[in-house]
Amino acid sequence: MKGLPQILKKIARLRILVIGDMMLDHYIWGDATRISPEAPVPVIDIARDSWTAGGAANVALNLASLGAQCTVVGYIGTDESGHRLSTILHSKRINTVTTPGTAPTIVKTRVLVQHQQLCRLDREAPPTAYEIPASKIEPLVAPEIAKCDAVVFSDYAKGILTDGVIARVGKLAQAQGKFIALDPKPKRKVAFHGLDLITPNKRESLLLAGFEPAAHGKFPAAEVCARLHELYATKNLVITLGEEGMLLSAGGKILKMIPTAAREVFDVSGAGDTALAALVLALTAGAPLETAAHFANAAAGVVVAKLGTATVTPQELIAYVNHQ
Repeated sequence: MKGLPQILKKIARLRILVIGDMMLDHYIWGDATRISPEAPVPVIDIARDSWTAGGAANVALNLASLGAQCTVVGYIGTDESGHRLSTILHSKRINTVTTPGTAPTIVKTRVLVQHQQLCRLDREAPPTAYEIPASKIEPLVAPEIAKCDAVVFSDYAKGILTDGVIARVGKLAQAQGKFIALDPKPKRKVAFHGLDLITPNKRESLLLAGFEPAAHGKFPAAEVCARLHELYATKNLVITLGEEGMLLSAGGKILKMIPTAAREVFDVSGAGDTALAALVLALTAGAPLETAAHFANAAAGVVVAKLGTATVTPQELIAYVNHQ
């Protein structure tokens, strides 16, 4: 990939602000050699536990891992999980701005048996418990917007990103000429318009466009891109297609399909966060959309070869690209 060292050099000078739903990812690693006498379920012998940042906090981890300075705004509770999440972020030199509230920190616990996910256990309150009035978000983020090069909305439909918050923050950022990106979750529709980048996956793009996702039907790429531009007037649209790669669009037209860069896939959790972070960094560093997509594709290719929610460093990215 041409220009990779130059892009990474520019990224090291960037400051990115992430706003969204933060969570703690908890992994229970173990083995199962017998069935419980109490019910037809496996008995898990736990070998170890591990924790990392998830959701918007994982986007921040990916931005910092690639060399940018990062601040993340969202809810972190005063409980043990919140303390653990704050510690993880601060250890990576990520600044945190916590929104007010009394709800528990969102925790996703995954039980892995011989590196295969057996189940996921979620601890969280309803979205209303994490909501913040748009008038209160402005004083929290205004100083951060002034200092940053780009704003990233990371929506996991947990309550932080309401229409009001996106409208207020978007207006502030646009007034100062900041690059603005959104990873949308259409199951809880939020209003947005005229952003620099959105990164839905295939199903999310269909829902955003108002089409019913079909199990076996062909993906109507041209219609989806035209409709999304008509509705949202986004400058750059990147639809992540999993093993099929990425679809790039601008002005409602398809620009290119980029095949996946992944050589081996162990775990796709968090790969969307990695792709979003890498796209934002490359585009904010001045790379054209196609170059930014190749950069993001390679970053995601590194991450899916790791187990659990993971990040990629510049050194790993350079090694990966050099061996393609």
